[in-house]
Amino acid sequence: MRRVARISGAALVALLAWQAVVTLGDLPRFILPGPQRVLATLWASRALIFEHALVTAVEVLVGLGLGAVLGFATAILLVASPLARSLLRPMLVFSQAIPVFALAPILTLWFGYGLWSKVAMALLIIYFPVTSAFFDALMRVPPGWLELARVMDASPTRILWRIRVPAAMPGFASGLRLAAVYAPIGAIIGEWVGASGGLGYLMLLANGRAKIDLMFAALIVLAGLTCLLHAAVDALCRRFWGA
Repeated sequence: MRRVARISGAALVALLAWQAVVTLGDLPRFILPGPQRVLATLWASRALIFEHALVTAVEVLVGLGLGAVLGFATAILLVASPLARSLLRPMLVFSQAIPVFALAPILTLWFGYGLWSKVAMALLIIYFPVTSAFFDALMRVPPGWLELARVMDASPTRILWRIRVPAAMPGFASGLRLAAVYAPIGAIIGEWVGASGGLGYLMLLANGRAKIDLMFAALIVLAGLTCLLHAAVDALCRRFWGA
C-alpha cells in the first residue's frame, strides 16, 4: 500500500507540474496540451488506444520471453565453456557498439512490417543486459562454495546447476528487471521504422495529423504499460528467487 501511495503521489505531482507549465507558459495545444485535455482524449479514444496497446504488449512480451531464455542460455554457455567465452564475449561487446536504431530498417527489411521485426528489436536491446548480469553473477559465486563442492567430488555439471545457477539467480533477476524497462523501447523503435499497428505507430500517425493530445495519450499508456511490466517482473523475481 505504501508503494501504491508513493506512485500515486508522484503521478499527482507530475500532473500538477505539467499543468503549471502549460498555464504559466501559455502554451498552445499543438505544442503541449494540458493533462485534462490529454486524459479526456485518452478516455474518448480508449478503444483505439487499447487496440494498439495490445499490439505493442504482445511484441514486448514475446521479445522479453525470448531475450530471457537466450540470455540465460548464453550465460550458461559462457561459464561452462572457456572456448565459447573467448569467442562470444567480444562479439557481445561489439554488438553494443552498433546503434540499435540503425539496425531497425534492416530488421524490417528481413522480417517485414509485422510482429517479428519488433520482437527482434526488443530482443537485441535486452539480450546483452540479461546475459551480462547473469554471467557476472555466475562468475561471482563464493569460491569457498565451489572448493567445497570439488572436495566432495562433485562433477562440473553438478557444480554448475546445483551451486552456481541457484546462487546467481538474483543477478538474473536484476537483468530481467532491466529488460522489462528496455523491451518496450525496442518495440517502439521498430514501430517507428515500419508498422501497421502499435503505440509507436499510433504516435507517429497522431503527430502527422497534428493530434498532439492523442500522441500524449498514447505516450501515457506506453509509460503505464512499462511500469506494469516492470512491477510484474519484479513480483515474479521476488516470488521465485527472493531477489
